[in-house]
Amino acid sequence: MTNIPETGRTSRVTIRLIVLQVLVFSLLLTLGGRLWYLQIRQGDEFAAEAAGNHVQQVVQPAVRGAVLDARGVPLADNETRLVVSADRTDLMRMRDGGQQVLAELAEVLGMDEEEVAHRVRLCNADTPKPCWNGSPYQPIPITDEATTQQALQIRERAEDFPGISAEPTAVRRYPAPYDAQTAQVLGYLSPVTDEEVEEAKDTPSPLLRSDQVGRSGLERTYDSHLRGSAGITRYEVDKLGRVIGEAEGEPARAGANVVTSIDARVQGLLEKELSQAMEDARNERDSITGRNYEADSGAAVIMETKTGRVVAMASYPDYDPNVWIGGIASDEYERLTGEDANHPLLNRAIQGQSAPGSTFKVVTSAGAVNAGYDFDGRYNCSSSYSAGGQSFRNFESRGYGPIGLAQALEVSCNTVFYALAHQEWLKDGGTKPKEDPGDWLFRAAHDFGLGSPTGIDLPNEVAGRIPDRKWKQDYYDGMKDTWCSMAESDSNDLAHQIARENCVDGYVMRAGDAINFAIGQGDVLVTPIQMATIYAALGNGGTLFQPAIGKAVIGADGSVVEEIVPEAAGTLPASEQTIRKIDNALRDVITRGTASWRFVGWPQDHIPLRAKTGTGEVANKQTTSWLATYSDDFSVVMTISQAGTGSGASGPAIRNVYDALYGVQEDGTIDPDAALLPKPEEGLPEIDENGTIVAQRDE
Repeated sequence: MTNIPETGRTSRVTIRLIVLQVLVFSLLLTLGGRLWYLQIRQGDEFAAEAAGNHVQQVVQPAVRGAVLDARGVPLADNETRLVVSADRTDLMRMRDGGQQVLAELAEVLGMDEEEVAHRVRLCNADTPKPCWNGSPYQPIPITDEATTQQALQIRERAEDFPGISAEPTAVRRYPAPYDAQTAQVLGYLSPVTDEEVEEAKDTPSPLLRSDQVGRSGLERTYDSHLRGSAGITRYEVDKLGRVIGEAEGEPARAGANVVTSIDARVQGLLEKELSQAMEDARNERDSITGRNYEADSGAAVIMETKTGRVVAMASYPDYDPNVWIGGIASDEYERLTGEDANHPLLNRAIQGQSAPGSTFKVVTSAGAVNAGYDFDGRYNCSSSYSAGGQSFRNFESRGYGPIGLAQALEVSCNTVFYALAHQEWLKDGGTKPKEDPGDWLFRAAHDFGLGSPTGIDLPNEVAGRIPDRKWKQDYYDGMKDTWCSMAESDSNDLAHQIARENCVDGYVMRAGDAINFAIGQGDVLVTPIQMATIYAALGNGGTLFQPAIGKAVIGADGSVVEEIVPEAAGTLPASEQTIRKIDNALRDVITRGTASWRFVGWPQDHIPLRAKTGTGEVANKQTTSWLATYSDDFSVVMTISQAGTGSGASGPAIRNVYDALYGVQEDGTIDPDAALLPKPEEGLPEIDENGTIVAQRDE
């Protein structure tokens, strides 16, 4: 065996260590170079590729809650339809902006090419309907009435229809039970806008671009309850769109249901009677103008006297709210908004303003008593009344001699109220008012709730108008320049004569202003809901309720989220004795006064009714019919523009409503089995063990 010297062995170990060190250093140098190459040389490229891996959100729309009547019958709910939608972002990436795809789609759907193109264009101030007023980044519905064959054709030929989808979707529906459209009360939906999404992002109810929101009526008032919250599934996808994982998502939460105080049966009846009354009026000749009444619009309200809950609310002309579903067609939009449409989207029960005529006299009566006049005193009911060189006539120029306020209400004597208003005007200083005038009649009107919104749970209610001294001054300040400009004209027609007078002292409360005010004429404006509230208050002893349509919010699981309790908004400015005397006078209107000819044979001893007729006079138009009534249970008010007298045009319709409510037969007997709603519906509909609201339907 050969012995290796110690120095040779040490040299080999050293060489091996050096080689190992060089190898390690080379590996580290190679790794460092590779890291530099990836992070520095190609850093931007790989960052871009990494950005291609992102989270994609898939939204599952929440099922919108239903709007139900007092017995659980759906007024607005949902149904599954085949909806064809277009992704505008995908279409805009195409060379022709998607025109060819939309043209082929129109052919498959049997729609007009132009109509389809219009539905995907974005709305702005210069773009007429139809157009898309929602977010441009969400699918735009083309139709919600696609057939199964059309949907299959679109899906099977997906390469021919890029950006187009056909999916079963829950769509809003307004079923109109008992032929009750309830259009203006329910309102309608439309897509949320980007601005609304931005505004709501930090609120308790944020919006998604896929959401539909209420635009009017109950759909708008209770939108946050009805809408629920959409579900979101988040997928991690690479730049090629391939799913590489699933992130945390949120389940959809169905919207709550809103139970209302509306009774669909009564709603359908009221709509029918209002429409029929207007049709009948158009067949009657106006003795003043010599032509038939135009009866161009109308409204009616039925309210519970003891709670202020609205049982039915009708406005005419009306429309079918289903036209908004899936995007409104151009011809339908024109029909609703054109010059000849007469504003069917307007809810005239809360937005229609007109002079109330003699239905206002209950306000004047209470104000006169508060001013010190005896309700049972004697006041001259002459055929006309003169003041300031003007003569103000009694209706049909009939006089009754000295009568009390009760009979003045019964026969609707204008001149009694003219005199009361004129005397109060003189006491307050006439055209040179005292520093602190009493203004008892104006004060009473405000205390009756007039000149202010009632606060009903519907959007865009108007306030009406009480033309008191403040209003006169404000109106003068706004019109002075116009009047004074007209005053410089050489024209001497009536309008320019009035302008010259108003330019000088248009703010002055004149005798004629006060006299006209006393009978609900001149510049007085009220809404039907205000008058229904007033007459309901007379029926319950003096409490002015804030009208309400919503009764309860019921969760999707059947739990009561919120019960909407009626709220008192104030009390009538009259003593119990005065209210009782007005009530008795209004009973006499039914039995022997101006409405008696419409209520012949009514079982007054069993179901006492009270009423006040009104005929509103409007410059250059035919008279407006008003009839305000109440029983112990309900207040019923109807008004029809350009239709004649209160009892003449509205009388038969309101009589038919009461007959149906209480089951009154032609011979005056009462059939309880035929009664539609003899007492208000007090409780909520039945909710079964599954949380489903059970609709109570007639056999």
